[in-house]
Amino acid sequence: MEQTLVIALVGILGIGAQWIAWRTGWPAIVLMLAAGFLAGPVFGVFDPEHAFGELLEPIVAVGVALILFEGGLSLDFRELRHTGGAVARLATIGVVLGWLFGALAGIYIAGLAPEVAILFGGILVVTGPTVVIPLLRQSSIKSRPASILKWEAIVNDPTGALCAVIAYEYFRKVAESPGASLFEVVPPLIIAAILAGLIGYVAALAIAWSFPRGAVPEYLKVPVLLTAVIGVFVISNLIEHEAGLVAVTVMGVALANMNVTSLRSIHPFKENIAVLLVSGIFILLSASLSIEDVRYINWPIAWFLLALLFLVRPATILLSLLGSNIPWNERLFLAWIAPRGIVLVAISGLFALRLSDLGFTDGNLLIGLSFAVVVVTIVAHGFSVDFVAKLLKVKGVTRPGMLIVGSTPWTIALAEQMKDMKAPVLVVDPSWQRLALARQKGISFYHGEILNEATEHNLELAPYQNLVAATENEAYNALVCNEFAHEIGRDSVFQLGESADGDDRHALPASLRGRALFESGFGVEDVSERQRQGWVFRKTRLSEEFDFEKMQEKLPNAANMLLLVRDNGTIRFFTHAAKPEPRAGDVILSFSPPQTKTAGKMAAKKAGKKQGVQPT
Repeated sequence: MEQTLVIALVGILGIGAQWIAWRTGWPAIVLMLAAGFLAGPVFGVFDPEHAFGELLEPIVAVGVALILFEGGLSLDFRELRHTGGAVARLATIGVVLGWLFGALAGIYIAGLAPEVAILFGGILVVTGPTVVIPLLRQSSIKSRPASILKWEAIVNDPTGALCAVIAYEYFRKVAESPGASLFEVVPPLIIAAILAGLIGYVAALAIAWSFPRGAVPEYLKVPVLLTAVIGVFVISNLIEHEAGLVAVTVMGVALANMNVTSLRSIHPFKENIAVLLVSGIFILLSASLSIEDVRYINWPIAWFLLALLFLVRPATILLSLLGSNIPWNERLFLAWIAPRGIVLVAISGLFALRLSDLGFTDGNLLIGLSFAVVVVTIVAHGFSVDFVAKLLKVKGVTRPGMLIVGSTPWTIALAEQMKDMKAPVLVVDPSWQRLALARQKGISFYHGEILNEATEHNLELAPYQNLVAATENEAYNALVCNEFAHEIGRDSVFQLGESADGDDRHALPASLRGRALFESGFGVEDVSERQRQGWVFRKTRLSEEFDFEKMQEKLPNAANMLLLVRDNGTIRFFTHAAKPEPRAGDVILSFSPPQTKTAGKMAAKKAGKKQGVQPT
């Protein structure tokens, strides 16, 4: 099959699996592994090794480097304030214990040769951002355990690779000189890792200096950054195998903490690149697996996999965090969640060949065993993360929430309605005086500027899947929506004010603002004036007998639908451009004028209440 066709198939399978995961809520990595395995060894649609030949290994290596760099860019040292030293413990004590327990399980349970078990135990230290971050994205976990898992995944990836390098270099040295000691191997590798880290840090300094000073034009910033990452990775690997992973991780973390404002504009691009790379690499690696690799799996290997889940990981975490201030429910959650991903498979494939060259026949087991570890951990942790999080009370929220920017009488009334419907709601405003009404009504609020970078670290935004910007300044509302569109989603940021037509040169274009609330596109002054006239929010629950059309008949003609809430808590807005399809069980929130207090109207009102209309 032609390479171009293979590339197209890899893209279709990878992104298709991601889309199905989004629609179904299943772990994306499981679907990608299944798609690659079916397309490769099962049906033989394509063979990546045949299609790309010797290029396959560098393609995967560079992809992993870019993924680790992107992960490093998401690490902010301010997150460490809330982790109680847990990250440092897991990156030091946890690495040693995980390596030790993994090696012992490999020797005594899986029956591997000691050399192979020790090397594989080092590789097992990794968890990996390619699986942990998507897992955290699909499950709303509290900020502290989520931060610990994210930091552990990104920091321990290069650490696990270095552990494997140390083990391999020692065994190679012993094969050449039987009297060689560990001290002949470890110091040079540590020096190589330090040099690689310095290369990554210097590269980050160069980027942080050049970008804000206009040394690189805007249209070249992304190409320059990607080229720099690949260059740092390749140069560091010339010093020592896998040292490049250390370099790119350090480069990403350093850049993330240098406050380079011009990097914010490339965040959406680098996130898209990461999704494409994760999808493509998982498809390529799983399609490269052979049926013979799977046949190595036997009962000792099965018991070894169970030991990883229920003995090695829990013992590593619980012993590492002894004496820390992390609550026990969070420790138990961390002890369970440890899915493995791309780096484990990529490194295992590399060292399987090298161990075989040294004469260790069990080295061939590493490829099939690494895939078995990835599949078992992803399935076990991916499908159980929500249940375990709820059981241990580390789940952030169970219903989608709403973040409201701007404290006005109208937004407070909206917040009250959302609170009554058990939806998490938060009002944000920099004015303590304007927040007085929120405090009086018992509405959750945040006193601060939503666009301030500190807000991102002081405010837990994960529970809020929708943003409503409703300050008195339409341009500011548009700025807020545009800023949060890449994080929350362009279709989930809303503001008051009708979206302008394309030929209106006096108005903000739709690409720079949020979706306009209400089908009629009410502005801030419109809703404020109507509220002064007595307009109120009304909730209506639909049923089979009382559908949307009947509800509209009960409400005043001028009433405007704002949103509906499904049984599962999902919020859908009525906008100038789109209208959700109401169905039985939905709760409709409308903004309605006051009803005339005539006898006929009062009777209709009482009848409407019985049917589900509840003016508030």
